[in-house]
Amino acid sequence: MLPWFQNDQFPLYLAPMAGVTDLVFRRICKELGADVMVTEFVSAEGIMQADERTRIYTEFDDEQRPVGVQLFGADGPRMAEAAKKIIDWKQPDFIDINFGCPVKKVVSKNGGSSLLRDCPLLTEVASSIAKGVGDQVPVTAKIRIGWDQNLINAPEVCRILEDCGMQAIAVHGRTRAQGYSGEADWDVIDACSRAVSIPVIGNGDIQSGMDVERRRKSTGVSGVMIGRAAMQYPWIFRDAKRYLESGIHPEPVSCEERWDLILRHARLLIEWGKFPTERHAMQALRSRLMAYSKGLRHGKILRGRFSVVNSVPELEDIAADYLAATFDGIEAIAAAASA
Repeated sequence: MLPWFQNDQFPLYLAPMAGVTDLVFRRICKELGADVMVTEFVSAEGIMQADERTRIYTEFDDEQRPVGVQLFGADGPRMAEAAKKIIDWKQPDFIDINFGCPVKKVVSKNGGSSLLRDCPLLTEVASSIAKGVGDQVPVTAKIRIGWDQNLINAPEVCRILEDCGMQAIAVHGRTRAQGYSGEADWDVIDACSRAVSIPVIGNGDIQSGMDVERRRKSTGVSGVMIGRAAMQYPWIFRDAKRYLESGIHPEPVSCEERWDLILRHARLLIEWGKFPTERHAMQALRSRLMAYSKGLRHGKILRGRFSVVNSVPELEDIAADYLAATFDGIEAIAAAASA
């Protein structure tokens, strides 16, 4: 068994999210209590072509361990070679296979969740990687519950993946057709956890420590994976752990603490050196800032200013205006104008 499941541990995973869970965001979530990290998904073909733009997605700090690198593709032997290259570069704690991505450009290349419709190909991919990697590192997988409402086959897929040598499976409780709409089906996730002997990690609609506790008690999952809620409020990992220990919901963090994290995120992104200029880094951060705004008052005003921010000093000015309560005045003027 993977060590982070031993001794009745119930790990909280940070879900892999393209364009979100880069090295910097993973560092922040690890500090705030996330137990297991998974990188943004990485193209196996990009790795094989030694594409530097692809390779940067495999980067992680040792402090983030245990951390896995997630691969997507549809050619099992090529993916196995890519996995071995990654192991040579970074020695991650595990390799994760993406069988869940619903994005059209991935599915159109027979990657991600498209393999849920082709179990023979899914079997070939999973077994090729597991055999190719051997005992160097464990191999895990992430799936959705099915392609659409007419093909919900996750329990069957989990059994196949266990037979192929996967050592844990994360199950997102939506079909590919749902995307991120509707509710996650935890009954299917529970069925998956009872269909196999390896750990199943449940993913979908985890918003609080109470949600974590409810799924721990009502299903057979061995851990949970948190995605979109962490984008808005990365303290969810810390708060969930406190709730599991005490049964008490911690008070939400203050506005000052939220802004401290937002500014730190921006500075860390620039220090990382991935982007050629500060302006490029801040433009890349804008979508993350939009997510952070959902936890703050005057979100509409914030999003307007975040959409054009190009530097850390500009972001510091926005923070100063907000904390000085000048946004309250702006909102009052806007309300009066529309009255």
